[in-house]
Amino acid sequence: MNNHTSPLILIVEDEERLAALVADYLKAAGYRAQWLSEGSSAVDWIRDQRPDLILLDLMLPGKDGLTICREVRSVSQTPIIMTTARVEEIDRLLGLELGADDYVCKPYSPRELVARVKAVLRRTQVPERTPAAGALELLTDRLRVRAGTREIELTAVEFALLETLHAAPGRIFSRDRLMDRIYRDQRIVSDRTIDSHVKKLRRKLAGLLPERELIHSVYGVGYRYEDVEGSSD
Repeated sequence: MNNHTSPLILIVEDEERLAALVADYLKAAGYRAQWLSEGSSAVDWIRDQRPDLILLDLMLPGKDGLTICREVRSVSQTPIIMTTARVEEIDRLLGLELGADDYVCKPYSPRELVARVKAVLRRTQVPERTPAAGALELLTDRLRVRAGTREIELTAVEFALLETLHAAPGRIFSRDRLMDRIYRDQRIVSDRTIDSHVKKLRRKLAGLLPERELIHSVYGVGYRYEDVEGSSD
């Protein structure tokens, strides 16, 4: 995060009135906000100014949001919330596959957008915890997972699934992306195969940390890892 006390949010949006409204709501919530009206200068600005979160419109003059998202992800893990009036499922999935942390369809409520900003920042900027505080420790060479003094053993597929999700807390992975990560031999498997592995993995993790929900379903998209005490989907 920036050295300043309040997080810096970059709004990349070509609709001036909407951008101004969102900026006002963000400032009222205690954030700093900057606005870019086109996409061609966005990546350089992000690299130089290092915002804490990016609100990125899909359809932009100069360079579109998906291209910007791809380029940002090649150099930075800055949280990205994509906004668009295009609600086709392929756009939604493609935006998430390129590394967006969330996706909001227009027209949206500025209050809802601010709430999404808070949620994404909260889950992507959680202070590091030690294993003694209940965090998972993945033991790659042994295909085992440790929490404090307790350990469980996973299958190779379960471990690869957990390792992928655990490495990017809060990031949403589609089933297709998870299949690509787990089955590198490009074998043909169905969505239900991933769901079955997730179900078994959840059951094992519940035996290790029964008070926590670690793998969360994102309806119509896939799964994300987030360590939330006393939570359930």
